Amino acid sequence: MQISSEDFIFLIGLTSVIFLIAPVSLIIYVNLYNRRKKRHKEEKEQLKKDFENELLKSQMEVQEQTMQTIASNLHDNIGQLLSLTVVTLSAINPDDPDRVAEKVESASQLAKRSIKELRQLSRLIYGQELIRMGLADAIKFELDYLETAGLHAITFNSNYLNKEGQSDKEIILFRIFQEVLNNVIKHAAATAIDVTITQNDKRLNLVIKDNGKSFNAEEVLKEKRGMGLFNIRKRVQIIDGDVNIIATPNIGTEINIIVPY
Repeated sequence: MQISSEDFIFLIGLTSVIFLIAPVSLIIYVNLYNRRKKRHKEEKEQLKKDFENELLKSQMEVQEQTMQTIASNLHDNIGQLLSLTVVTLSAINPDDPDRVAEKVESASQLAKRSIKELRQLSRLIYGQELIRMGLADAIKFELDYLETAGLHAITFNSNYLNKEGQSDKEIILFRIFQEVLNNVIKHAAATAIDVTITQNDKRLNLVIKDNGKSFNAEEVLKEKRGMGLFNIRKRVQIIDGDVNIIATPNIGTEINIIVPY
């Protein structure tokens, strides 16, 4: 079969077009790939920057919260105990020997309570370093200190195993815990707080429950009130986790945080 000159010219033209399209397509593909790669790199750098900023912010807030607690304790507890000690000692009347021993003993007991409070306070100052020993130790310390006030029944359960390379996540998780705990103390009017840490090879699950008056989580988020919820969700997202808030008015609130570990 003989090919006509028109068909031959068509084949040559088609072949030329194909050879032209192929490199152009390749160039376009390479450019798109490089753009996506660059965008991915920029997004990765931005995520890293966001994480570092959030980590620094969380570290500062942990220290600030510790200082606020110390200041409050010094003013409300130790300050009052020492004032009572001074008043008791000032009330001693040398002319009434029968009551001298009683008042001295009372002042001694107040002084001992002050020393006990100061020791607890010194542990609290060290408490901001506990996070380096592990998340569970830091959380347990905070709960133990809260329990001394006698206003809440505290339950804590954990199977936590300290893992290397997770300290940055732990600082952010600990700050989330502090924020939740502060919300419970200030707003929930709860009498019981239950905290559980469940850990396996792939993830860590932190659950914080209270029996307070609670709130409607969706309404709070829609009305842009209670910015603590936004902070909690934002921080959990930064460490690639998920948070589930189950809030039942007049029954209590459960905050469930799941983080890759």
